Amino acid sequence: MAMFLASLVPAHASTLERLMMPGPVIAGHAKVEQQCKKCHRAFRKRRQSDLCLKCHDKVAADIRGHRGWHGRDRAAAVRECRTCHADHLGRKAKIVSLDRSTFDHDETDFPLHGAHQSVACEHCHERGKKYREAPHACKACHAEDSPHGRAFDTACRRCHTETTWHRVRFDHGKTDFPLEGKHARAACNACHPDNRFPKIPTRCVSCHRIDDAHAGQYGTRCGKCHDARSWKKARFDHGKTDFPLRGAHRRVTCEACHTPQRKRLKIDTACVSCHRKEDIHLGAYGKRCARCHDERGWSRHRAFDHDGKTKFPLRGAHRKVACALCHKGKLTEAARRGDCHACHGADDVHQGKLGRQCGRCHNPRGWHQDVVFEHDLTAFPLIGLHAVAPCEACHGDAGYGHTPEQCADCHGGDDFHEGHLPKDCDHCHTPNGWRLWRFDHDTQTDFKLDGAHADLACGDCHKTRFRKRTSPRPCDACHRSDDVHEGRFGRDCAKCHTTRAFNDPELFR
Repeated sequence: MAMFLASLVPAHASTLERLMMPGPVIAGHAKVEQQCKKCHRAFRKRRQSDLCLKCHDKVAADIRGHRGWHGRDRAAAVRECRTCHADHLGRKAKIVSLDRSTFDHDETDFPLHGAHQSVACEHCHERGKKYREAPHACKACHAEDSPHGRAFDTACRRCHTETTWHRVRFDHGKTDFPLEGKHARAACNACHPDNRFPKIPTRCVSCHRIDDAHAGQYGTRCGKCHDARSWKKARFDHGKTDFPLRGAHRRVTCEACHTPQRKRLKIDTACVSCHRKEDIHLGAYGKRCARCHDERGWSRHRAFDHDGKTKFPLRGAHRKVACALCHKGKLTEAARRGDCHACHGADDVHQGKLGRQCGRCHNPRGWHQDVVFEHDLTAFPLIGLHAVAPCEACHGDAGYGHTPEQCADCHGGDDFHEGHLPKDCDHCHTPNGWRLWRFDHDTQTDFKLDGAHADLACGDCHKTRFRKRTSPRPCDACHRSDDVHEGRFGRDCAKCHTTRAFNDPELFR
């Protein structure tokens, strides 16, 4: 009996579950409506999602791979399916609560960018198919827009973007042929005819054979001379040859030197090979034209390196002198080097009295410019105002000889002492100014000036042109009128008085 009852429990339970069913399931679950165990576990509400994912294996795979709508939702792994998807709502019920107007497509594996944002949902999601079944490959929608056929198959993103199909962003710099110069402005089909992209030849002659002015005589390595900036403008580095192009040679056409007769021959690089007709020396100076001329211009002398290759460096005004002015005959026959008189004898105002070493005073900047004589090496160094005095103020003639050196010889008329003092004026005066004297009464005389005497003017005591005295004068010589003692205490006033004040009794000592 017990065994009979036990055999009836499952059947009873199944009947009981069907009786407790809250309502018909959705159309998609109609086939399993009588199989409650497909979706439910008896008396266990939690983790019934495991049963859902057994049937919805693609959703389960998305969750495990963290892709798709369910896989990007981090909470989907622990959330029950019934949280979003209810059932038993009838055959016509829709349990996918998706609002197209607010749906965030960025949460899927295909974020909408560019022009895709304005495309209607039905354009990619066909009616009757699941949203996940919408294609991701470009060719699924744009196969008819591709002019390449099957050349690139599905690699559309390498060149195109979602902004517009016709705007190409392909980076040609990542290929074996980066686009530079005019190649960057060339149309794609100029090199890729019929939208043929693989195995396109990259040699210059493949496209520019018709532009080859050399008719193939220089081979097919056009890049040695030409570049992508301009086919007609050669960039051949002539500096790597035995004849670098400098100056006016840079503007000469290749054909001027590389004539048809000499294209394959070694060209003579001697100047006379091209400029023999321009040699005004008629070969008198040999073939080493570069000693004086350079590539800036045949008629323009680059200036022979007179400084480094001769013993007479050209300085100052000598740089502007024409070669023929000194070189009267042959190139190597010049005036005696270093002898100023050879050229400037007529300009010597000293008439040879000062010798021929003109460089002691004159310089090459100009015969009359910045004349500098080191007067400090003579017996009369120039200091003070003497340093700015013109030479003619002391030297009466250009011979500069036997010039007087005593102060009175030049300044006799300025002698305030009228000759009463010795002629060694520098004992008191300095060259900085005749009136700037430096006489020290305390050390140079026997009468020290202190007290009230220090503020006296020289003329208060020296009434006759500062005549030199041999001994100091007594006090009464100046202060007789101040002596209230009328001479009764003698002439040695200093016994009681000081130089601070004669009539101040508080100063008596």
